Amino acid sequence: MRYSDSMTESNPPSELRLSRAAAQRLSLYLRSLDSFARTGTTLSSEVLAKTVGVSAAQVRRDLAVLGHLGLRGIGYEAAGLAAAIRKTLGIDRPWKAVLVGVGNLARALLRYRGFSEHGFEIVGLFDSDATKIGQIVGGLAIEPLSRLKLAVQESRAELGILTVPSDVAQAVANQMVASGLRGVMNFASVLLVLPHGVQVVTVDLAIQLEQLAFAVHLGED
Repeated sequence: MRYSDSMTESNPPSELRLSRAAAQRLSLYLRSLDSFARTGTTLSSEVLAKTVGVSAAQVRRDLAVLGHLGLRGIGYEAAGLAAAIRKTLGIDRPWKAVLVGVGNLARALLRYRGFSEHGFEIVGLFDSDATKIGQIVGGLAIEPLSRLKLAVQESRAELGILTVPSDVAQAVANQMVASGLRGVMNFASVLLVLPHGVQVVTVDLAIQLEQLAFAVHLGED
């Protein structure tokens, strides 16, 4: 599924393209659907909209890319809709990832069970600090960066998690790309410049706090 800047209701489902914002909303719908899917519930766009905090019209526009899954007056079958969203997002199969930069943040991430529960498996840990090499964290031994390319080839990992200081993030990201990784989740407070065809998602906690502060500030007016 390709990303584009916009999505219109006038296009047939086969021609619709997801924006990143729409893909993010699909992930939110999926989280909401998890509880409904276990009970075999059918739910309307209005119910789904309330759980996510968007309009019912927005839900219907977003779900149009999945095909004709809902029935007027009945709604969406939760399990089928969840399966369709997973397929559209490309998470209907397992994904392998490596993590580079095994500091405090990385260790916290490795304790997060949500990765494995949603089909993401971290298969390798790498660091440039010689004193960390060989340490076992989360059941994995930390390896030197010099082994990254070979390890990616051996494990067939496609994704990388980058948790290194900002001043070395671009250089390390370049190594990750050279190793054959197709996507990088960047936790460094810097915008990475990567080659065309390599996807990057930056998780900047300071920016998230800025946005939260703005939302609270706006609510005070």
